[in-house]
Amino acid sequence: MACNVSLTSKLFQRIVSLSQRQYSSQVFPKITTHYTVHPRESDPRWKDIDMERAVDETDVVIIGGGPAGMSAAIRLRQLAEKEGKELRVVVVEKASEIGGHILSGACVDPKALNELIPDWKEKGAPLNTPVTKDRFVYLTEKGSIPLPVFPGMPMYNHGNYVVRLGHVVQWLGEQAEAAGVEVFSGIAASEVLYNEDGSVKGIATGDVGIAKDGSPKEQFERGMELHAKCTIFAEGCHGHLTKQLSKKLNLREHCETQTYGIGIKEVWEIPAEKHQPGLVEHSIGWPLDKFTYGGSFLYHLNEPTPTIAIGFVIGLDYQNPYLSPFKEFQRFKHHPSIAKHLQGGKRIAYGARALNEGGYQSIPKLSFPGGCLIGCTAGFLNVPKIKGVHYAMKSAMLAAEGIFENLQESADASCIYPKSYEEKLKSSWVYSELKAVRNIRPAFHNPLGLYGGVAYGAFATLTKGFEPWTFSHGDPDSKRLKPAKECKPIDYPKPDGVLSFDLLSSVALTGTNHEGDQPAHLTLMDDTIPVKNNLGVYDGPEGRFCPAGVYEYVPLESGDGQRLQINAQNCIHCKTCDIKDPSQNINWVVPEGSGGPAYNGM
Repeated sequence: MACNVSLTSKLFQRIVSLSQRQYSSQVFPKITTHYTVHPRESDPRWKDIDMERAVDETDVVIIGGGPAGMSAAIRLRQLAEKEGKELRVVVVEKASEIGGHILSGACVDPKALNELIPDWKEKGAPLNTPVTKDRFVYLTEKGSIPLPVFPGMPMYNHGNYVVRLGHVVQWLGEQAEAAGVEVFSGIAASEVLYNEDGSVKGIATGDVGIAKDGSPKEQFERGMELHAKCTIFAEGCHGHLTKQLSKKLNLREHCETQTYGIGIKEVWEIPAEKHQPGLVEHSIGWPLDKFTYGGSFLYHLNEPTPTIAIGFVIGLDYQNPYLSPFKEFQRFKHHPSIAKHLQGGKRIAYGARALNEGGYQSIPKLSFPGGCLIGCTAGFLNVPKIKGVHYAMKSAMLAAEGIFENLQESADASCIYPKSYEEKLKSSWVYSELKAVRNIRPAFHNPLGLYGGVAYGAFATLTKGFEPWTFSHGDPDSKRLKPAKECKPIDYPKPDGVLSFDLLSSVALTGTNHEGDQPAHLTLMDDTIPVKNNLGVYDGPEGRFCPAGVYEYVPLESGDGQRLQINAQNCIHCKTCDIKDPSQNINWVVPEGSGGPAYNGM
């Protein structure tokens, strides 16, 4: 009898198990097919595929061809030429052309460029628009209140230049190649390689020829390995390789978690009579409430056609899951003081990117055996000034100097540890300037919100950061959302197609290009979490915090419930989903074939 009971119990459990799996298959269909979640070793379709990689060796490999990566490459070659040394430097950039993935409304401080290439004007650097006038305003729903801008204040920009940063990076790439740097664009680094002792050995580039279901195509080709004595990570904000490094090497052990913002930008051609080259205007206030950090920028560029760059930045520590950064930006453009710049004009480009806002408190360990972090990868951004390009370039130059010293001291070593870079950085103006403004961003977490933050910012500007305390950023951005039941939905106006626009027509202006038949590079560690948690608790915030229409909840074919659909082909590589996802279930990885937006020098 006992045996029969046991058998019956096992049969019952088997039926329950099968029914649960069938239910899961219907309610939570498989979304993620990427090998980082579903390893190829356990997939029979990959059994007979040759997985050997070709190997190339260099002295220094740099991941990312932005301002930081190019500056590091140029400085290394400058030092090598000065000392008469042979030094092979390779830059790997995922965009199809240098500068292609660069997005910024940038108002650039030329301090670092003056040090790197003192004769940049004679060499034709595209810094064509010196700042001629600053405006800073507090917006109410219908009006604006001018705020003072004096020398020494964060919003004082005289001496700086308004640029299309992609053009500047293209020019830096030309200077790097002229100096002997090997620049490989259209190639993405997908994996960090390690030596047996745990030091960084180099990187592997991405494989190509993989179907959407994760199987190998006939034209599958394995990526290659680049081994180097030192690997410089210059991936920009929230780099996917830097995330891996930080976990494996515990680089954030002695710093606070990073906090972020999302910057959304458009480029407009406007009537000539409205154009004021060199005008820089910033705003705070409307349309955001006082507890949501953010503000706008508007730059008049000196281009062949009358052009402005306009953008909006929102801190990703916002709490209301119904907030849409994209829609906040669209309604912002209808404010009378903003609309007057745009009326009669034409929008010609759109883009978005995450920004590091943690500053001084969030600087990780910068160097480690076999490599280092520079630029926005390390989190160098002056939030009150909304500037980081000159920090990216200067940190890159300091890293290059430290690496070159190590290479000379250990010429025969297969791997170096550029410890002196971190020491050089802490003795530089990058570190002292970030320390001076360290409390301004976290000061906005106060009972008065914006008003308390602005008041403290004025105090910190007067004291120049000599306060004997350092504020904490608190919880990471992913933990800041409140459950939907505690928040009020936001009623956004419909776009008028003149000043404001829908999401998909905006994405079309980014030049986004991903192959249709490839695994989605927006991966989920657990395909069931979006419906169970994000939709159930936060009413599906992915569709609102993503500025590209990548995520949407659609009805199941059975009509019983919803499922998450990932439109990976829309992704513009802003990394917001990876940062803001309340479940921390989304992991952005580099796309196969290194596709992405082509911002055309924005």
